[in-house]
Amino acid sequence: MADTCGQVLLGSGLTVLSHPLMYIKVLIQVGHEPLPPTLGRNLFGRQVYQLPGLFAYAKHIIKIDGKAGLFKGLGPRLCAGTIGTIVHSKVVQRCQEQGTPQVLGGQQKAVEGSLQHVVNETTKEMIARSCATIVTHPFHVITLRCMVQFIGRETKYSGVFDSIITVYREEGILGFFAGLIPRLLGDVLSLWICNLLAHLINTYAIDDSMSHTGEIKNCSQAVTGFFASMLTYPFVLVSNLMAVNNCGLAGGLPPYASVYPTWVDCWRHLSREGNMSRGNSLFFRKLPAGKMYAIDQKRFF
Repeated sequence: MADTCGQVLLGSGLTVLSHPLMYIKVLIQVGHEPLPPTLGRNLFGRQVYQLPGLFAYAKHIIKIDGKAGLFKGLGPRLCAGTIGTIVHSKVVQRCQEQGTPQVLGGQQKAVEGSLQHVVNETTKEMIARSCATIVTHPFHVITLRCMVQFIGRETKYSGVFDSIITVYREEGILGFFAGLIPRLLGDVLSLWICNLLAHLINTYAIDDSMSHTGEIKNCSQAVTGFFASMLTYPFVLVSNLMAVNNCGLAGGLPPYASVYPTWVDCWRHLSREGNMSRGNSLFFRKLPAGKMYAIDQKRFF
């Protein structure tokens, strides 16, 4: 219990610190570009038109809503983080107590560091993460919608409880789980890619006789985690877009945004437009080739 409380406090602190970054990232993901591109230089010194980065975007938000404006949607996000940490901890504890599931090797205890052990532990972590994601997704949806209100200056989603009532009244239970499937798929794929790649590197590329083996293995885990998140980023993007799509906010309705019947349609549209990585970078944002800036809608076409 003490460990769980510590994780909740630490997670809440990190959530507060990182919230402005997530806020700006979400606005970029939905395609909101309030500032026109400027002429700058890339890493190689060449002149290119660049989109505003993190700090320019933050200054724009502060100019309109003040510094407190950078923390829109923080309340439901803190709820999601707290509940998710508790659910994840309880599910992991339950799996450890029961000693299940054992995907490889049946009831035989796996040797630590073996492929069997990695698969079994990853399966338990996958179950725990998936349960936490499903339980907290309604708060995630509310968080995103609170953020996207910045585009149309709405106040439709103003608090956790009021937002819950609004979503249920307009969309029913299914409204709380908009964008859940691509989010789950992305989480699961990222977890398996990260753990299996780290296992292969630690087994075949790192010699146990080397000095600082532990630090090297931790580093490989971090690198594979970053690589896995890059590969599965399109799932995150599609999930966030579907969470706000056709929800009554200007940022999720035509003419600003298309209405997608399913997340697969959203994926296909982004793929055709070459926008599968939109919002992945908050710095050195090069103007997409062939795109025109529409000042009235503050987005690119």
